[in-house]
Amino acid sequence: MGPHGRPTAAAADRDDTTGERAVQGVLIYGFQSILSWVQLALGVYAAVMLIDAAVRREDAYRAASKQTKGMWLIFLALATALLFILPIMSFLPVIGVIAVIVYTVDVRPALREVSGGGRGPRRGGSSSDGPYGPYNGGR
Repeated sequence: MGPHGRPTAAAADRDDTTGERAVQGVLIYGFQSILSWVQLALGVYAAVMLIDAAVRREDAYRAASKQTKGMWLIFLALATALLFILPIMSFLPVIGVIAVIVYTVDVRPALREVSGGGRGPRRGGSSSDGPYGPYNGGR
């Protein structure tokens, strides 16, 4: 403070930098909080895919030509552990996320197709088929 009760230039600079640091701290904390929630969600999803891989039959993996059940269980178990142990911004959890994505978009649909699992009975008709045959638009 100056002689007349006014803040000096140095005090004003300190207040500005303190305020900027406070805003930066809030932003960094918020970003870290978002990343921790994303990491938790990815870890839970990896655990669900691990359980999904564990309940599939061994012969379905061979029939779908998707390596072996044991290999996918190891990959998914490592991915799940890495997502719960290491920070998401490090290298190994990112590789684990890639393994979970590959299982989700490639292996799992192939296993469902081979196993006959899916969303209800699909008899090879088109999407416009009704319960008594194809819908022809009232012709």
